[in-house]
Amino acid sequence: MRALKLLLCLTFLVFGFAATAQDTPVREVPLHVDPGASSVRPPEETTPAIEARPTTGGAQTLEDILRRQRGEKVDDQFRRDAIGDPARAAPPVGPLGTLGGASDAEVFRSLRYGSANTTVSARGPAADVVIQDGGMWWLGFRRGPLLEYGAYFLGGVIVLLALFYLIRGRIRIEGAKTGRTVTRFKAIERFGHWLLAVSFILLGLTGLLSLFGRAYLIPAFGHDVFSSLAIGSKWVHNNVAWAFMIGLAIVIVAWIGHNLPDKTDLKWIAKGGGLFTKHSHPPAKKFNAGQKVIFWAVVVLGLSISASGLSLLFPFQMPMFAATFTHINDLGLPQLFGYAPLPETMAPHEEMQYAQLWHAIVAFVFIGVILAHIYIGTLGMEGAFDAMGSGEVEEQWAREHHSLWLDEVKQKQATDAKAQPPGATPAE
Repeated sequence: MRALKLLLCLTFLVFGFAATAQDTPVREVPLHVDPGASSVRPPEETTPAIEARPTTGGAQTLEDILRRQRGEKVDDQFRRDAIGDPARAAPPVGPLGTLGGASDAEVFRSLRYGSANTTVSARGPAADVVIQDGGMWWLGFRRGPLLEYGAYFLGGVIVLLALFYLIRGRIRIEGAKTGRTVTRFKAIERFGHWLLAVSFILLGLTGLLSLFGRAYLIPAFGHDVFSSLAIGSKWVHNNVAWAFMIGLAIVIVAWIGHNLPDKTDLKWIAKGGGLFTKHSHPPAKKFNAGQKVIFWAVVVLGLSISASGLSLLFPFQMPMFAATFTHINDLGLPQLFGYAPLPETMAPHEEMQYAQLWHAIVAFVFIGVILAHIYIGTLGMEGAFDAMGSGEVEEQWAREHHSLWLDEVKQKQATDAKAQPPGATPAE
C-alpha cells in the first residue's frame, strides 16, 4: 500500500512539473517601460496560419468548417475525387485483397456525389440515385424560409383585410332597392366557379397541412394523429386536383372574352373602384378592372400551379425547369440582375425539388389573392354573394357597380321584347 501511495505521489509530481513547464511563457512582456530606452516595441501578435489541406490528411480543414457555418461556398473537390481506385486493390492472394481498392467511406462518397457505377434492377429515370446530396439546400429552404415567409405573407394579407374592414366597413347598396333582380351568371358559370372554388379550398387546406404539419402538428398531436391526417390529405390533394383543373378550364372558356382590358378600366382604376370612398362608383361592364385582375391572376397562377402539380403527380415524367432555365438564360435575365446563369442540367430529383418549391410559392400567392376575393364577395360588399349564390342580383346593386353591363342587359331585353310577336309569352 505504501508503495502504491509513493507511486501516485511521484506521478502527480511528474505531471505537475510537465504542466508547469508547458504553461511557462517563452517570452515575458515587461510590466513597465524603461524611461531611458529610446523606443519600445510591443509584443508581436502571431496569427495562426490557415490549416493546410495536407496537414489534415486530405480531410476538411478548420477553414472549410468555418466557411460552411458562414453559409459560404466550400470547394469540396478534394472529397469528390477521394472515391478510391480499383487499380490499387491488393491481389486476391495478398493481405486484405478481398476488400478492393475503395474503403467504405470512399464508396459512400462516390454514391453521394453521383460518380459510382451503380447497377439496379428497377427501371426508371432516378432508380440509380442512391444518395442525392444536392437536395440538402432544398430541404433547408423548405423547412426554413418557405414556411417562415409563407406564414408572414398569409398573415399579412389577413391583417390588411381586417384593417380595411375596420376603416371602410361593409360597402352597402347606397340607392333605394328596386325589388327587381337581374340574371348575372348562368348555371354553367356558377357550376364552374364553385367547382373551382371548393376544390381550391380543399387543395389549400391539405397543402398547408402537408407543408406545416411536421413542424407544428406532430408536436401538438403526435405522430399517429399526423400520420392519419397526412395520408388522408395526400389522397384528397392528389384527386381533387383534377376537379380544380376542370373548373379552371370552364371559368377560362366562359369569362375570358369579358375580361379583356378596355378604356373603361382606366376610369375605374382612377377612382379606386369606389372601394375607398362613398358615392363614387365608376361605370363598369360585366367585370370591372379589379375583377379582371383577379381573373387573370387566377388564370396565370392556376395554369402554373397545375403544371407543377402534374409534374409532382407523375414524378420524373414531366421535367420542365431545366428547359425553362435555359430560355431564361438565353434572354440574359440572371446576368441583368447580377446573378450567375441558372442551372440548365439537372438530375431527376432536382427537377422534382424545384417543382415542389415552385408549387408551394405559387400556392401562397394564390391563397392570398383568393382571400381578398372571398372577402369582397362576402363580408366586404352587400349583394355581391348573390351573384354566385342564386345568380340573380338586385338591380340597384348592378346599377351602382356594373352600370354599363346593366345598360346592355336592359337594351337586350328591350330588343327581344320588340322581336316577339304580339300576344306571345316571354321565355322564362
